[in-house]
Amino acid sequence: MSLRLKLHNTLTREKADFQPIDADNVRMYVCGPTVYDFAHIGNARPVIVFDVLYRLLRHVYGDAHVTYARNITDVDDKINARALRDYPNLPLNDAIHAVTEKTAQQFHDDVAMLGCLEPTVEPRATDNIPQMIEIIEKLITRGHAYVASGEVLFDTKSMGDYGQLSKRPLDEQQAGARVAVEVHKKSPGDFVLWKLSSHNEPGWESPWGRGRPGWHIECSAMAGRYVGEVFDIHGGGLDLIFPHHENEIAQSRCAHGTQVMANVWMHNGFVQVEGRKMSKSDGNFITIYELLHTEKFGGRQWPGEVLRLAMLMTHYREPIDFSVKRLEEAERLLAKWPAADVGDVEPDETILDALADDLNTVAAVQALHALAQAANSNPEKLPAFAASAELLGVLPKKAEVDEAIADAIDSLVAMRLEMLKAKNFAEADRIRDELSAKGIQLKDGKDKESGERVTTWEIKR
Repeated sequence: MSLRLKLHNTLTREKADFQPIDADNVRMYVCGPTVYDFAHIGNARPVIVFDVLYRLLRHVYGDAHVTYARNITDVDDKINARALRDYPNLPLNDAIHAVTEKTAQQFHDDVAMLGCLEPTVEPRATDNIPQMIEIIEKLITRGHAYVASGEVLFDTKSMGDYGQLSKRPLDEQQAGARVAVEVHKKSPGDFVLWKLSSHNEPGWESPWGRGRPGWHIECSAMAGRYVGEVFDIHGGGLDLIFPHHENEIAQSRCAHGTQVMANVWMHNGFVQVEGRKMSKSDGNFITIYELLHTEKFGGRQWPGEVLRLAMLMTHYREPIDFSVKRLEEAERLLAKWPAADVGDVEPDETILDALADDLNTVAAVQALHALAQAANSNPEKLPAFAASAELLGVLPKKAEVDEAIADAIDSLVAMRLEMLKAKNFAEADRIRDELSAKGIQLKDGKDKESGERVTTWEIKR
């Protein structure tokens, strides 16, 4: 590997060279959606950020040597509530299935339009219940968990260095967002691994009765199963550092007896909308679907590649203000970039060097724009631009045109060339303007061998 990849590690608060455990099997786990509602623009950021990292890792180590696991949480109290609300006449399990299937499909449709590759594996929580039970049993056996009032809880005081990721002392820890502080806990910071289910809640049989898992144990089980007890990179949003990721680490390390869960922890910054925290009560809660398909934001629909580029124009660790102005800026930039097909060439070194520096997409976008300008005046630069844009997932695609329409355009282009040869510039200009009015952009150049004028065309973006 010639590219020196450096990543910022939340665990150490430092940027360091990335050294995979096994260069033939680089493994990354990223927390995915809880499928009870449409994904919002804040959910889009980690999907885009870690898609860029996935692309970069594949470029460096080879497609076959990188495993990217992104989970789907399909068991959660919010899902239960949505199922009861939306499908009151269905049996609970059927209602839950209807909610999670519909929402997961919408998530997949949304992120595909954002230009994101599919992860290598996308495990669902409900397919990994036996693995969760196995981890909980290990934690009880090793003295890190206890049963109280029908629940199994993790004993935070049993882990001497609990809190390393968030750097919060144990006496300042609060119970997780999904866990109420109850009198049966040994410490307020103890969190639920397994909780009993009532007749109107989903449940699975376990040594502790029919119940369901706590939020944190789901990711420990899925990460352990699909990328290993110790793996290379764990990613997610800044809001997940505590309690979710802190508790993942505690469960996994104590169950497996390891020093770390993942060697590198990466977290993207928060997303604001028009300078304010996103909130349904403030009316600025925006879903990916609404941005793509409705006129709720800025009075128009926005293309997926514009949303993606707008995200990448801010460094992933910095907070981002998602605004109409930012989207318009991204759209103007994209309009200046040539459409192209990816060939068998390497991305430009300036883009690679920027991404290798802790995913500096800001510098990468700037370098890509300079490359686009060069490609617009020199077609020989086009392949490197295309490869570089593809690495960022923002490659402008050539618009598809019906064959009959393409033939008609070719005829007009040929006619214009004849008019130019005959020095009938007025007619040549008329044809050019007619095509331009229909969204067809002409590009004149010279044949390398004959030196004669040649004209290509493309659909204006």
